[in-house]
Amino acid sequence: MVALDVPDARAAEILLDQLHDSVRIVKIGLELFTSAGPAVLKLVQERGKEVFLDLKFFDIDQTVKRATARAADLGVQFLTVHAHRKTMQAAVEGKRAQPDLKILAVTVLTSFTLQDVQESGSTWSVSELVVARAKTAAEVGCDGVVASGQEPYAIRQAVAQILSIVTPGVRPAGAETHDQARVSTPTQAIEQGSDYLVVGRPIRDADDPHAAAQAIVSEMQAAFDRRTS
Repeated sequence: MVALDVPDARAAEILLDQLHDSVRIVKIGLELFTSAGPAVLKLVQERGKEVFLDLKFFDIDQTVKRATARAADLGVQFLTVHAHRKTMQAAVEGKRAQPDLKILAVTVLTSFTLQDVQESGSTWSVSELVVARAKTAAEVGCDGVVASGQEPYAIRQAVAQILSIVTPGVRPAGAETHDQARVSTPTQAIEQGSDYLVVGRPIRDADDPHAAAQAIVSEMQAAFDRRTS
């Protein structure tokens, strides 16, 4: 999944054209959606890509339920919500008419450290909180969770249900971590048990985004091959 973290529709179009067929799923987050609105989804879909709408819904039940239904109407394949029970339940209810939409629960942001978690009132470690929220996500019927590359193994050990694990904060070895606190390389994330990786700046800011994406995909495939063997 490539994060289309660009300021407007024109920049999105340029990056998509540079990527060609190197990625299949495109993540649209707050910046681009605020700038370009739902029209940018069509821009992505017209290029044969699946849409991962990363707006991290967190509101009263009816608002989340209705907004999720609207996302489904727009043909979105993946949608994020915060991993709070009532929020997740509302999203699951909102997508019932469109079973192809996958609800992903954001456990703990990859920019958060233990201190951030403790300041929010939790006495758990980051991993403990991620696992607890993943369990709840499975209980209410979410399709997957968003977690850093450090937590998938613990999730797989603790959660009996099959959840897709989507991992952001992915950086090739030696790359800058920027504002991410819990980063992993593509190999590390796949070895831990991630199913999808979200990569933004290492592709967006590369001299050749297509080549950068291809290199990450090749590294992922090698890791998947070792995992399945």
